[in-house]
Amino acid sequence: MKEFAYLRAATVADAVASVDDAPGARYLAGGTNLVDLMKAGVERPSRLVDLQDLPLDRIEVTDDGGLRIGATVSNSDLAAHPEVRRRFPGLTKAVLAGASGQLRNMATVGGNLLQRTRCGYFVDTNKPCNKRKPGSGCPAIAGEHHNMAILGASTSCVATNPSDMAVALAAFDAVVTVETVDGTSTMPLSEFYLPVEDTPERETSLPPGALITAVTVPATSVASHSTYRKVRERASYAFANGSIAAALEVRDGRVHDIRLAFGAVASRPWRASRAEQVLLGAPATTEVFTVAADAELRDATPLPHNAYKVGLMRNLTVAVLVELAESSR
Repeated sequence: MKEFAYLRAATVADAVASVDDAPGARYLAGGTNLVDLMKAGVERPSRLVDLQDLPLDRIEVTDDGGLRIGATVSNSDLAAHPEVRRRFPGLTKAVLAGASGQLRNMATVGGNLLQRTRCGYFVDTNKPCNKRKPGSGCPAIAGEHHNMAILGASTSCVATNPSDMAVALAAFDAVVTVETVDGTSTMPLSEFYLPVEDTPERETSLPPGALITAVTVPATSVASHSTYRKVRERASYAFANGSIAAALEVRDGRVHDIRLAFGAVASRPWRASRAEQVLLGAPATTEVFTVAADAELRDATPLPHNAYKVGLMRNLTVAVLVELAESSR
């Protein structure tokens, strides 16, 4: 293993400064993804800056009734928090669908947003990968791609984002707070992840050395009637083949409010905006739900061995919306 320096930050300012002055430095929170990538030789940090002593482990109700979630809150604590369960049940279900109980005890909110793809070519340093080594190629396109992207992919990369939590946060218009040596700033999650295009190595819009300090989920009444559904190849500890975060409010038989995001189909959580536009104000029927799903999937570009995902996501969308519509009547 490559040698690296280690230090434990006492304050947010110390953490940011410690990464800023050391090229190749990385923040360490739960380490459930970073340490694995270090073992595989994908990540080779010059310095690890441990965040566990920072006061970023709280969940607070905001003045508007939303939630401010500290970046080092563990996934387990997030899922179990009574206000998360009451106000955003879809977020709780998304978190509980990810990894195992032991990993959720260690993994953090900030780290979850930054976890890297589980594409086998990315984690194998003996194989080319544009995400790991720009310009080397994407062997998944002609190789093993049964669980790769069908939306927003490019000829440079077809890997998917593995996060369940981020899908729910995308549906609920979450905002990320970050700290740099220049101060504090925020960005909506919709701008946090970059389109893959021809630069798959650039996954987020975070400035160099930026530290995620919190995620804020704004209040919305429809979020209390939300859910998360994940399809995977085994019942526990498996990444999704397709997933959906959905919140639906029906009044007088019509869709009054709708939030929809897909997971495991793109390089980032996929906000299903086109489907939302079809649904808003429309009758809450199976037929309309199907039309909306088809509208969102119209531009899907599957490869030979992952074309099943188009039908999977259509059926999953309809099933979840029917379930939410029936329970809201």
